[in-house]
Amino acid sequence: MSKKALFIIPPERFNEDELFKPKEALEQAGVTVTLASTKTGEIIGDYNGKATADLVFTDAVLADYDVVSVIGGSGTNDYLWNNADLQALLKQTHEQKKLLAGICAGSVAVAQTGLLSGRTATCYPVDVQKDQLQSHQAEYVAQHVVVHSDIITADGPDGAQDFGAALVKALQ
Repeated sequence: MSKKALFIIPPERFNEDELFKPKEALEQAGVTVTLASTKTGEIIGDYNGKATADLVFTDAVLADYDVVSVIGGSGTNDYLWNNADLQALLKQTHEQKKLLAGICAGSVAVAQTGLLSGRTATCYPVDVQKDQLQSHQAEYVAQHVVVHSDIITADGPDGAQDFGAALVKALQ
């Protein structure tokens, strides 16, 4: 599969399972995964895991990617929620008929675009995230992954493996 994925992570405190498990699933299926953030270089996760952001997400050329996914972690709330540049990129992703995805706090970033309005979605089962989904007219459901034809959301570390499998299946 010669597809390409853009994973957007916060500039610090991404969740390792939410990044590495779906990334591995995609790479094993032959998908090239590029990491982007608000800065380039080494980024430290919630549990001191390390990843390297190859580009600033505002510099991403959407035509180059088949899926754009926002990864969660405690830094996602601080840096990616209510980020106007990210919301614009996610809306453009959807307008260009690319697959859009979010896991854990990343699902909230997707919901903040309004694209999940009137749809079911999932996120990490804590009130702050569930309230965000509901305030953007998304219906929270307690399951690991919710798949729509154009948007996939996942609950967090427990659903990270299933999220990766859902991304691979959607890209086939």
